[in-house]
Amino acid sequence: MNRRTKIVVLGSALLLSATAASAATASDDAPRQREAAALTGTAKLYRSAGDDITFSFDAHLAAKDNADPMKATGTFEWSHYLDGEGARAKARVDCLVTGGKVAVVSGVITDSDLPGAEGKRVGVTVHDVGRGDRLGYSWASTGNPVETKELPKCVSSAPFEKVRKGTGDFTVVPWRPDF
Repeated sequence: MNRRTKIVVLGSALLLSATAASAATASDDAPRQREAAALTGTAKLYRSAGDDITFSFDAHLAAKDNADPMKATGTFEWSHYLDGEGARAKARVDCLVTGGKVAVVSGVITDSDLPGAEGKRVGVTVHDVGRGDRLGYSWASTGNPVETKELPKCVSSAPFEKVRKGTGDFTVVPWRPDF
């Protein structure tokens, strides 16, 4: 191969490479379909007694499932400790409904160190108001998830708890069902 042929081959290779990179960038920049609903984030709750209570959410409803909030996926978890005593739990999401800046998510506990909690359905409500988010949970009136009887999907309490300042922020993506 002579020098001129090498330059043409090299130039062609560079052109193909640039074209491929441009196509990849174009597809990366293409508008993505917004998910139907979501609840994400981690924060600690405020308790004057000093309880260490943390909630984390990674719950999503795909755009293709917009008509069925019970097709939501993801997990949420929480822990509650005071003076070294308490428990933690993780749940698999089975429903997510959001409206404006309020989300209700439910799920079945898959892992916990609270005896009798695994297999129980729980629900949590979040009100996303920026740095002053609020939260409520289905076991508010019973004391713990084990005492809750057969909870339906997407059921919780009003968001009566306050998030501790500076500990995080929840994000709610509002659901827009086609009615």
